[in-house]
Amino acid sequence: MPDHESASQRVADLIADQVQLNPVSVLGLATGGTPERTYAILSERVCSGALSLSQVTTFNLDEYVGLSAEHPQSYHAYMRRHLFDVTDVRLEKTHLPDGAAVEAGGHSGSRVCEAYECLVDEAGGIDWQLLGLGSNGHIGFNEPGSAGDSVTRIVELAEATIEANSRYFDSPDEVPRQAVTMGIGSIMNAKRIVLIATGAGKANAVQQAVGGPVTPDLPASFLQRHPDVTFILDEAAASELESSR
Repeated sequence: MPDHESASQRVADLIADQVQLNPVSVLGLATGGTPERTYAILSERVCSGALSLSQVTTFNLDEYVGLSAEHPQSYHAYMRRHLFDVTDVRLEKTHLPDGAAVEAGGHSGSRVCEAYECLVDEAGGIDWQLLGLGSNGHIGFNEPGSAGDSVTRIVELAEATIEANSRYFDSPDEVPRQAVTMGIGSIMNAKRIVLIATGAGKANAVQQAVGGPVTPDLPASFLQRHPDVTFILDEAAASELESSR
């Protein structure tokens, strides 16, 4: 794709195709700057009557530990702002990990994670999973070193991730140091996966994810083992793939 706009349009098309094929689809959703335009396009289509999301069930990949759903930088608030409150998605059919319920070092964290895995299982699993890509190769908040069979759990965020996400907070000190994330194994259970990456800052991670060895050091590389995964890239993010041919 030539640019971020065209990549976002393509991802929105793929989501719309999935929902039209199966209106009760279970969608796995991502947050961050990259998918914002995709969500805006979906909102435009719902508002115009070209698409309905009223029957879908959604599960988000992750949430910060310690932020309430009302915190403006929580992923609960992000999803309401960018998709849930501006489309016909039914809030009772949306799910995010409960980062506010996690007690640091306590047992409630494992209960939150186990409960989330159970909710996904009860919904029949993820039909269509959207992923972004961190510059260090993380998917969800599965940082380098994550095992390929990992499930939903509490993780420590890498300094690179904290620095990248600090632009959404008043200072880096305000960025939570932990998150609840679906594991790589959980993500790999999705029937179809679509990853969107744009910008030159993602080019090296894309190259390693697609053409490098499968290794915990580059979590996205595990996607090479999935039977139905699509990378949607703009020219900048794909630049190192082209140079390596």
